[in-house]
Amino acid sequence: MIFLYRFCRKLEETSFSGRTADFVVLFLFGSTLTLLVASTNYFRMLFLGEALTTMIVYIGCRRNPFVVYNFFGLFRFQAPYLPWILVLFSVLFGGSVAVDLVGIAIGHMYYFLEDVFPNKPGGFKIIRTPAFMKWIFDGTQADHGEPLEPEDRPGGYDWGEGVAPGGRDGPPANDNQQ
Repeated sequence: MIFLYRFCRKLEETSFSGRTADFVVLFLFGSTLTLLVASTNYFRMLFLGEALTTMIVYIGCRRNPFVVYNFFGLFRFQAPYLPWILVLFSVLFGGSVAVDLVGIAIGHMYYFLEDVFPNKPGGFKIIRTPAFMKWIFDGTQADHGEPLEPEDRPGGYDWGEGVAPGGRDGPPANDNQQ
């Protein structure tokens, strides 16, 4: 749950800032493919949230490749290795590696279709957010490509910045001085 919260927040505040509809499409893409994979006879996945969480972690790590993580104070590594280290921990603790690999594969498909392929020569955007979803989720924002101001982002406003304690004119007067 902590990974899901942390990486969703990071993605929402950076890559999907002002683009809530695109963020919903990411979840729809991941959920649909996870359900399709789970409905096959090859994977016996009862709880699909772990694969979806791994997908979000993978996308967050690929979009922020220079972030350095410190794992239990033992070793440091860059973000793109985090999903693979989580797979290693699943192996060590007897978890289902297949679920993690499904999440990584779906995350890589989204990353490739959204970030890599459109930037290749002759590439184009395959995953498109429908206009009605932009209207529902993004509503009145005029330009969906512009990042939001810090005070408009979730958790991004620095309350009280630039105001001295006690008001705008400086510190409060001390009435006990003679």
